[in-house]
Amino acid sequence: MITLLSRIFIKDSKNYASPQVRTAYGMLCSALGIILNIILFIGKALAGFLCGSIAIIADAVNNLSDAGSSIIALIGFKIASTKPDKDHPYGHGRMEYISGMIVAILILFMAYELIRSSVDKIIHPVEIETSIITILILVASIITKLYMFLYQRSTSKKINSPTLKATATDSISDTISTSIVLLSTLVSYLFHLQIDGYCGIAVGLFIAFSGIKALKETTSPLMGQAPDPELVSQIRSLVLKNEHILGIHDMMVHDYGPNRIMVSLHAEVSSEEDFLMIHDIIDNIERQIRNDFGCFATIHMDPIQDTDEETTALKTQTFKIITEINPELTLHDFRVVKGPSHTNLIFDVVKPFSYKISNKELCELIENKITLFNNSYYCVIEIDDEYCAKN
Repeated sequence: MITLLSRIFIKDSKNYASPQVRTAYGMLCSALGIILNIILFIGKALAGFLCGSIAIIADAVNNLSDAGSSIIALIGFKIASTKPDKDHPYGHGRMEYISGMIVAILILFMAYELIRSSVDKIIHPVEIETSIITILILVASIITKLYMFLYQRSTSKKINSPTLKATATDSISDTISTSIVLLSTLVSYLFHLQIDGYCGIAVGLFIAFSGIKALKETTSPLMGQAPDPELVSQIRSLVLKNEHILGIHDMMVHDYGPNRIMVSLHAEVSSEEDFLMIHDIIDNIERQIRNDFGCFATIHMDPIQDTDEETTALKTQTFKIITEINPELTLHDFRVVKGPSHTNLIFDVVKPFSYKISNKELCELIENKITLFNNSYYCVIEIDDEYCAKN
């Protein structure tokens, strides 16, 4: 259905990288979710009241909350597509993460309410009156929710949407929870065993687990999660493909929402090169990053001495020393300043977060090893965090 509707209502529907197409898909999926969830709520509520099942009624209310979640998602897509303004120069893309977070919170709230109602049902059990109509409604609900999960998951992958991914998680949770409700209804109908409350708790715990997972996935980008390693690797490869770029470091990727990613990095170039030519090359690389990956790039030109044999030899020896301390350590911005009594080795060391040692201890360790190599060398070290993991 989504494929058919997208062809009718979305212009250039295959161009998933387009912000306009992406927003249209998000709003279309959200609108369809609202309609289907309201239909499911009406059907389940009717079935729940007819047979007196707390699990079915709770499942119906859950569908009503899903309709509310779809409304929030729809609003989120609309706000996220708003153009940048003077108060939000990086756009409003993070609103999509916020709407996904709200959906996750609603999932957790419904889990709590379902568990609370189910405990009351166990304490005060009531016999369920099951009918064929009730069973058919639950089966239809399972099929509908499974379909919703499939189209939401498929579309979330196409447009890389955390909000649709959260709603897809909600839909598969509903599919499983309604299946458990159907099981309890059949057990009551066939064997006259009242497991309605226990099944309600099982459903509630499963929904809570899904809500926690969705909350983590939607809040992580807001808190500044590490960038996609594949994107980092592709950008690194593109930059280093140019023969004039000798190395890169200090890459940072800032995510302001889908299609609003900012990249900054330092590109090492030979100090012997013509700076105007290098500046033009870097401008072209920035433009290519934007065209290929949709990222806004800023590249700092970092001249290094690559023709001085003594500097090169000292850099090689220093790199050997720090990798003996930890193979994951790297260095950049290596300079040598000679004086009458000693020589300063000035450089930055990139320390991965996995290396549990203080910056002060690391500096002292490097300094001691270099002093053992040659006591006339003094170190001036700056420790950097590894913002983008190597891939």
